[in-house]
Amino acid sequence: MAKGSAARKVSEAPARQPAKQEIAQPDRLIHERMRLGIVSALAVNECLSFPELRKLLNTTDGNVSVHARKLEEAGYVSCTKTFDGRIPRTEYRLTAPGRKALEKYLKHMESLIRAMRAH
Repeated sequence: MAKGSAARKVSEAPARQPAKQEIAQPDRLIHERMRLGIVSALAVNECLSFPELRKLLNTTDGNVSVHARKLEEAGYVSCTKTFDGRIPRTEYRLTAPGRKALEKYLKHMESLIRAMRAH
């Protein structure tokens, strides 16, 4: 190799790679499968009882209880406990912040899908 060509190769700038897109992370609280199921079910129902959620999500009492509590602590879901005679009744509703968080999550997922289809 000639001396001049080696110098040229060293001084040539590497080809520019397209900038990598930053991928924003989804709301981890909603992203978990069971919690996404709970907020989705409540988004299309005014309220659901504990047994209705358990049956709809085909899961255990413990699963509904743990995940609903996390959503309640975040302010995404409200929980009302009443009695029908001597029988306790627990009902869940999606709050305004919960609906907003779900809408933001869905928009995020839609943008990921659009970006993947564009490639």
